[in-house]
Amino acid sequence: MTSPIDTSHIRNFSIIAHIDHGKSTLADRLLQATGTVSERDLHEQMLDSMDLEREKGITIKARAVRMPYTARDGQTYELNLIDTPGHVDFSYEVSRSLAACEGALLVVDAAQGIEAQTMANVYLALEHELAMIAVINKIDLPNADPERVGKEVGDFIGLIDDEIIPASAKTGQGVPDILEAVVKYIPAPNNEGANQPLRALIFDSHYDAFKGVIAYVKVVDGELHTDQRIRIMGTNKHADILEIGCFSPNMTAVDVLRTGEVGYIATGLKVVKDVQVGDTITLFDHPATKPLPGYQPAKAMVFAGLYPVDSEAFPDLRDALERLQLNDASLTYEAESSAALGFGFRCGFLGLLHMEIIQERLEREFDLDLLATAPSVEYEVQLNSGEVRRIDNPSDMPDFGHISEIREPWMHLSIIAPSRYIGTIMDLTTNKRAIPGDMIYLDEDRVQLKYDIPLAELIVEFYDQLKSRTQGYASLDYQYADMRAADLVKLDVLVNGQSVDALSMICHKDDAYYKGRELVQALRKLIPRQMFDVPIQASIGSRIISRETVKAMRKNVLAKCYGGDVSRKRKLLEKQKEGKARMKMVGSVEIPQEAFMAVLSLGSSADKAEKK
Repeated sequence: MTSPIDTSHIRNFSIIAHIDHGKSTLADRLLQATGTVSERDLHEQMLDSMDLEREKGITIKARAVRMPYTARDGQTYELNLIDTPGHVDFSYEVSRSLAACEGALLVVDAAQGIEAQTMANVYLALEHELAMIAVINKIDLPNADPERVGKEVGDFIGLIDDEIIPASAKTGQGVPDILEAVVKYIPAPNNEGANQPLRALIFDSHYDAFKGVIAYVKVVDGELHTDQRIRIMGTNKHADILEIGCFSPNMTAVDVLRTGEVGYIATGLKVVKDVQVGDTITLFDHPATKPLPGYQPAKAMVFAGLYPVDSEAFPDLRDALERLQLNDASLTYEAESSAALGFGFRCGFLGLLHMEIIQERLEREFDLDLLATAPSVEYEVQLNSGEVRRIDNPSDMPDFGHISEIREPWMHLSIIAPSRYIGTIMDLTTNKRAIPGDMIYLDEDRVQLKYDIPLAELIVEFYDQLKSRTQGYASLDYQYADMRAADLVKLDVLVNGQSVDALSMICHKDDAYYKGRELVQALRKLIPRQMFDVPIQASIGSRIISRETVKAMRKNVLAKCYGGDVSRKRKLLEKQKEGKARMKMVGSVEIPQEAFMAVLSLGSSADKAEKK
């Protein structure tokens, strides 16, 4: 082991912000100001490498980069920046990234001020005891009010004036001050563990076809050389290192990673699940006794079925999911079959945005045409025998006669909006079974509303409804609370007397009638007419709660009759009636894709309120 390493010239920091507050643009300016990227190679959203990230203007994957910086005192510093996602679905990645840092830049829009996700990220940073510097961004906008927002941020976190920097990531104004503040206020990594056995925190990973799983790490204790063998403590997997290096911003090989440094390890492992985010890497020959604290596997919150439109593409979908999981370990999936849709996969996602991104990536990158069932959450079902099952697919729900209690996940919800929208937000949350909590005025115009709300109500349409009712001004953040008992029922849909498992859903008993009626009305318009009447029914158990009928196409069998005895006409009509009855017994109804998408648009709170 070497003598204690001087880490005084290393700064590890992250950029945290609400979505669309200019975080990726600020990262571009920092790369430009430090000369990490040449002017020729510089382009917008340097650290957002996926097409989807550029199109949607969001960061999906955390990225790291090492920047050399010569400060005003003439000293050269190694700045390790970890860019993080801003959307609430990816808060787990944010928390792991913060664990690899000693400080954070909090970026706040000078026009919009503190938003819900801003507060959530601040609390995450405070949990990790990080030094914080606030950047009031977009001061070049005509409606910017940096003084008001700066005071708001300062009062909220308790920062001094030097730690609140007005800047414009677009124009580059204030960027030199930000770099100086990083050197001045963010502490250097602790070097007390330099002589201890290696412990490196994994804060992200991706898969490379030639080098296997590449783990993004921060070395907390000890040091790592290229010729060593490592052990991953959580999964107990061993590997010979193929390469170690740093990001500048592309992967650049180095011979050693020392205490306090951020870099990557090419492990050669072929399964990304063996290298979980938050796990600890140590040496195989001289292992550490305890892993670094705080490791938890990412937990799927939303579940949906993904089916290929062409049933012959099932093997292609399986291969695509395997390859996509190599770059996104938070995606879970298992094979399932549906009588209506054929063979597909039941997938678990971190949230609805994560589900949308996975589906888009599968369709774009692997040229698949997919059909997604309605998203659902995971329920706890307690049977009369005392057994507890976890159910995320309505078709797996046991008979309700054997169930003593069903529990559903609830979330702590925080909404920040202008105070003039309090009434419309309360109306929305009431229709979504939310339980009101605190109401806190942040200033004379903006208010924070806290609720407890079932996750099932939150994942379908809530965000869109909130944005439309508040003209885009409201922001929200949510965290898992607990599982609570609820009066839930399974709503089945029968088409021509046959249950369509892919259209089943679990919903609250009070909402079942409205959702059932909406669904059968939507299906009546979408299912094509047959040569016989097609009944569409919504049922709870054996009780039909709503029905619509797709009328049969009628052939005029009397067209060839020009007068004559009425008994001849009656005979032709009776023959037609018998034929339609026989056809109905043996005929099958093909349900179009649009029918399955109709489930996603159910439960509009405004419609429900009008019906009540």
